[in-house]
Amino acid sequence: MDIETVIRSIPKAELHLHIEGTLEPELKFELAATNGVELPYGSADEMRAAYDFDDLSSFLAQYYEGMSVLLHEADFHALAMAYFERVAAQGLVYVEMFFDPQAHTSREVAFDTVIGGLRRAQHDAADRFGIRSQLIMCFLRDHSVESALATLEHAAAYREWIIGVGLDSDERGNPPVKFRDVFAAAREQGYRLTMHCDVDQQDTTVHIRQCLDDIGVERIDHGSNAIEDEDLVAELVQRGVGLTNCPISNSYISGDTKAREIRALHEQGVLVTVNSDDPAYFPGYVGDNLAVLQREADLSRDEIVQFVRNAFIISWLDEREREAYLERVDAWVAASETG
Repeated sequence: MDIETVIRSIPKAELHLHIEGTLEPELKFELAATNGVELPYGSADEMRAAYDFDDLSSFLAQYYEGMSVLLHEADFHALAMAYFERVAAQGLVYVEMFFDPQAHTSREVAFDTVIGGLRRAQHDAADRFGIRSQLIMCFLRDHSVESALATLEHAAAYREWIIGVGLDSDERGNPPVKFRDVFAAAREQGYRLTMHCDVDQQDTTVHIRQCLDDIGVERIDHGSNAIEDEDLVAELVQRGVGLTNCPISNSYISGDTKAREIRALHEQGVLVTVNSDDPAYFPGYVGDNLAVLQREADLSRDEIVQFVRNAFIISWLDEREREAYLERVDAWVAASETG
């Protein structure tokens, strides 16, 4: 079996996926027409051509503008179902997906509306595509601590629907320790913890250290700059803290996929995974990202399999479910070698 077929067909998990970042221009125009929202572009192609990001801030401006069409529960259901349908064709079987409630409640779209549509899509995707999914609620780090605490309080009614909490948006001037009390409260309530440490940001290795020592996260989203500090790398390995890397989005935000850094972290024993981040804006879903990394880092078939296994290993599945998925991957690999 050739390497491209392996990448497309092997059962995969994705742990770094912003569901709002899967809003493709075509669906955006469709929802805008339904909801009476005027967009500043004449066509989907014109909109896609405007996605000319060269840093995190320029991306975020487009990212939040795009959410203006998401107003009703049906919109969030349509958004998630479009994602599930795309990744089903790339072998995805499990996803832990981020959602940004503050980005919607600040537009007077109710928390209930957002999570209601996503939850319904989760059930439909399990039935239609066999994709298991869990939700991670992200706090916006460029909003206040008080806003994050209010969001955490609002989420209490849906505690059983949300596996963990994360931290995303503009990292400049918003270090992990700003949200130490929020994450301590979330931990007490039983949420799993992760945080973004975006590529090539100011004080990025300091922020990674804060995630480990001040917050106590279980994994770090992006985080490839850890390779700059050998003590950090050793700490990640010793604690078993994995990284959820996104090669294609790296190439837009920093001008480099960070393939060399990702490979180096992998070779030093860090549990590195491959994900798509915001695939409607950084064009490429999970299989596409794995293909890019394979080409640029010259990964072998066995290394691809290990990256895939890593995602299940650091997932927030319970032990029985995790082992079942790993056995599924191993069975697929065995069958592909003999078939």
